[in-house]
Amino acid sequence: MEPMSPKTATAAVLDFVTAARIDQFPAEAIHLAQRCLIDGLGVILAGSTTPGSAVLRDYIREQASRPEATVFARDGLHTSAALAALANGASGHAMDFDDTQLSTTPDRLFGLLTHPTLPPLVAGLALGERLGISGRDLLEAFLIGFEVECKIAEAIDPSHYKKGFHSSGTIGTFGATVSAARLLKLDRAATAHALGIASSFSSGIRVNFGTMTKPLHVGRAAFNGVTAAELAARGFTAGGDALDGPWGYFQIFGGGFDPARIVGVLGNPYAILDPGVSIKPYPCGCLGHPSMDAMLKLVVDHDIEPWQVRRIRLRAGSNILNPLRYRKATTELEAKFCPAFMLSSIAIRRKAGIHEFTDEFVRSAPVQEMMERVETVLDSEIEAQGFEAMRSIVEVELADGRLLVQRADERYRGGPDNPFSRDDLHKKFHECGALVLPAERLSAVLARVESLTELRNVRELIQALDASEPLAAGVAHG
Repeated sequence: MEPMSPKTATAAVLDFVTAARIDQFPAEAIHLAQRCLIDGLGVILAGSTTPGSAVLRDYIREQASRPEATVFARDGLHTSAALAALANGASGHAMDFDDTQLSTTPDRLFGLLTHPTLPPLVAGLALGERLGISGRDLLEAFLIGFEVECKIAEAIDPSHYKKGFHSSGTIGTFGATVSAARLLKLDRAATAHALGIASSFSSGIRVNFGTMTKPLHVGRAAFNGVTAAELAARGFTAGGDALDGPWGYFQIFGGGFDPARIVGVLGNPYAILDPGVSIKPYPCGCLGHPSMDAMLKLVVDHDIEPWQVRRIRLRAGSNILNPLRYRKATTELEAKFCPAFMLSSIAIRRKAGIHEFTDEFVRSAPVQEMMERVETVLDSEIEAQGFEAMRSIVEVELADGRLLVQRADERYRGGPDNPFSRDDLHKKFHECGALVLPAERLSAVLARVESLTELRNVRELIQALDASEPLAAGVAHG
């Protein structure tokens, strides 16, 4: 008798997707999922105000589609589930303010892997609105999609990102597909086809960082996931072992994978719990966030005024300096990947929020002049420590000759070891959402997300988010 062959990654995913139930998730996982939803919805609303999101909505308006799902914006619209997922996903990543998945070992670049929440969230919201599902069903689909997405990102060889794929677009497609497949109640065979379709849809390359196309990657991931699941539901076929083998996703897109990071570990532990998720304090590439907090500490502790700054020096490894690739920003999109702007904004305004990441502020004379004073240094000692954390040192030379030095805290703000408080999270949500909705509607959204397991129909949450509809009173519970 021949020995049994080891389980494939695809089979492991299918086992988990078809068997997982929300009752199996610890209460803490459900609580963290609700926090992710609050953050995700806030950044969608804020990002809907960006020029790229407006262009995308105009494009969608011109497409013939069914008005079955809501696009969240001041000039929102109703369209097909796939197109609503496209628009909301792109808006959610437009400000680069959405959460990040953490990695667990030094060979995984940058200490993070994807922006995990948006693809399964917006896919679930779009199909959930069409289907009239409960809040509990939405959370279940989100958690399962989130887990599969994170485990695929953890398993794939790091060369996937190193050679230029944007994992939030590529692997985000699988998170959206799984969320959609669960809501459409696909059986195991149809789910396998959906994964196969998704593996061919997967796309997004890093040359587009700092442009409107980077957030489009996340929108397309959500669109692709909904489309893959809807096609599979209609009987559309694909390869049944999408992740494995010489022609499978892991080999083609990553040059291989680590089976131990996905086979036998889906839900054991849940990625949302361990290593956890990081909620962003700044609307830009999170690789710069610890350095920005270090700069803020120097400015506040020493009461530094902009005119006192002679030189700012950022010492970091290649995991930070390579992706933050703009020497000097000329647009707010470039500024999201520009250390000089990140530190200059803190030096000038002592903050770097959605009101600083604007073309007007980036192009202002004081900012342009301050960016000239910032230099970056590849630090060999930091480089040698590995890439599982975001390590850096900020040095500020003052006009009076003093040199101030601050090492970035690896327990960075917003991460699992230094998480946002509930008040911090609500404050960020209100700051983002206020660009689109009045305060009473934002409070209604928060109340409905925090009671989501009791919400009878997810349309009640979506109605509160829809600027084109009057706010209905009360929340119906099951």
